[in-house]
Amino acid sequence: MTIAWRHRARPAAALALILLVATACTSAPDGPAEPTGTASASGAPSLSVARVCAKAPAGPTKAPAGAVPVDPAVVGDLATKTKSNPPKTTFWLASGTHRLEQDRYAQVIPKDGDSYLGAPGAVLDGHKTNQYAFGGAARDVSLRYVTVQGFVAPQNEGVVNHDSADGWLIEHTTIQNNSGAGLMAGVHQQVRASCLRGNGQYGMNAYKNGAPLTGLVLEGNEIAGNNTDDWERRTPGCGCTGGVKFWAVNGADLRGNWVHDNRGTGLWADTNNNDFRIENNVVEANDGAALIYETSYNAVIRNNSFLRNNWVEGRKYADRGDTFPYPTVYVSESGGEPRIHARTNKIEIYGNTLENNWSGITLWENADRFCNSPANTSSGDCTLLVPHSERCARPAIATAPLYADCRWKTQRVDIHDNRFVLDPSVVKCTVRCDRMALLANYGTYPDWSPYHGEQVAEAITLKQDNRWHHNVYVGPWKFVAEDPSRVLDAGQWQGTPYRQDADSTFAPQAGG
Repeated sequence: MTIAWRHRARPAAALALILLVATACTSAPDGPAEPTGTASASGAPSLSVARVCAKAPAGPTKAPAGAVPVDPAVVGDLATKTKSNPPKTTFWLASGTHRLEQDRYAQVIPKDGDSYLGAPGAVLDGHKTNQYAFGGAARDVSLRYVTVQGFVAPQNEGVVNHDSADGWLIEHTTIQNNSGAGLMAGVHQQVRASCLRGNGQYGMNAYKNGAPLTGLVLEGNEIAGNNTDDWERRTPGCGCTGGVKFWAVNGADLRGNWVHDNRGTGLWADTNNNDFRIENNVVEANDGAALIYETSYNAVIRNNSFLRNNWVEGRKYADRGDTFPYPTVYVSESGGEPRIHARTNKIEIYGNTLENNWSGITLWENADRFCNSPANTSSGDCTLLVPHSERCARPAIATAPLYADCRWKTQRVDIHDNRFVLDPSVVKCTVRCDRMALLANYGTYPDWSPYHGEQVAEAITLKQDNRWHHNVYVGPWKFVAEDPSRVLDAGQWQGTPYRQDADSTFAPQAGG
C-alpha cells in the first residue's frame, strides 16, 4: 500500500512571551480564518493564542549605548559594518528598508556574539534578488525587532541562519514572504515571540547537515500561511512542506505557538527526532495534518488545541476513494524507547482537544519500511539503535536483536484524557473524516524482508503497548484496527481483542 504522506525528501535545513487572547487576526497573507483557539462550542478547555503577526512589538527608537547604527539609505551598510566590527558588536538598524548589494549571494555574515536590533519599521529586504539574509558559522547571534522579507532561498535552504549556526536567538522578529525556508536552526537555537509567515516552503527548517540538533526551543510564535510555493504540487510526494519541519533533532520544546493556515502539515518531525515536548500550542486550519511524528522517538504531546486541520488533504484523498485514515495527529513508525535517553520513555498524548478536524489520531507502521529496505524513504538513515545500515541484512536481521532494532516501531504510545469532538456538519463530510486508527499494512517487500505477512499489523495492534484510555468522544466516531478495511464501532474497539479506550466516554452528538 502506498501512502502519499510516506514519501520523503531529506530537508537541507529573552524578552516577554506574547500570549494574547485573540479576537481577530490578519496574519497570513491570504487572509486566514479567525483564530478559534480561545473558545470552543463543545465546552473544551481553551488556550490563548500567540497573536504575533498582526502587531509586532517595536524595537528601540534610538541606538542603545555602544551600538553601531546602520543606515537604510546606504546599500549594503549592514553587511559592511558587520564585517568591519569585532565580535559581540550590537548593531541598531534604523527605521526604513535596508538592502544588500545586488548579488544573489550577498548576505550578512555575523561574528560570534553579534546582536542585531531593529528600530520601529526596520526591514531587511532581499528584493527578490538576494538568496540569504544572515549566514555563516558564528555562534550566539541574536536578532530582534527586525522584519526580514523578500529573499529567494532555493528549495530546502533558509534565509535566516542559512548555515544552521549554533546558539542563535530569534525574538520579536518577523520573517515573511521569502522563498525556501524563512529560518534554519542550529544547536540550542531559541525562536521566541516571532512571526514566521508566508514563506515559500517552510516557516522554519530544523536541520543541520552532518550533526544532530539539540536543545531547540520555539515559544510563543505565530507560524502561518507557509508553503506559498506549493511544493507538494510541484514535486508530488516530496514531504517537504509545512509550518515547521524537524529532522534529527534531539531535544525540542514547542510551547505556546499558534500554527495555522499552512499549506500542508503544521508541525512535522521526520526521521530520528527524540525527546520532544509539544505543549500549550494552538494548531488550526492547516491544509494537512496538525502534527506528524515520524520515524522518531519519545515525546510528550499535551494540552494542545488541534482545530479544523486536514480538511483539504483529508478530503482530497477521500474523494479519490482512498480508505487510509488520514489523521490530524499522525504517529508514523514512532514510539517510546527506554534505551534512548529522553525526558520520557513513551509517546504520551494527553490533555489535548481535537475539535472538528478531518479524523483524529492514527498510529501507523509500514511493514516494508525499515533500515536498509528500499522502501525506507528516510534517505538511507538507520534507526538510532543501529548506527550502520548494512547490519540490517540477511541473515542477522531475521533474529534478535536486529529483528526488532532495525525497525522504527510504533510502540509505547499512551493516549489518554483527551477530548475528541466531531460535528460532520461543520467539517462538511459524510465519510472517512471520523476515524481513530491503529494499523499497519501487509508486509511484502523486499523479498528478503523478515516482516512479510501480518506480523507487523498484529504487533502494533496487540503487542506493542499502544493504548487509548480515559478519553472523551463527542460525535459519530469510528475506529480502525489492523488494516484500513477493519472499521469498528466503539463497542468493538473496546471489546476483545483490541480492548482500547477503557474508561472512556462516548456521546454520539457533537456539541454535547
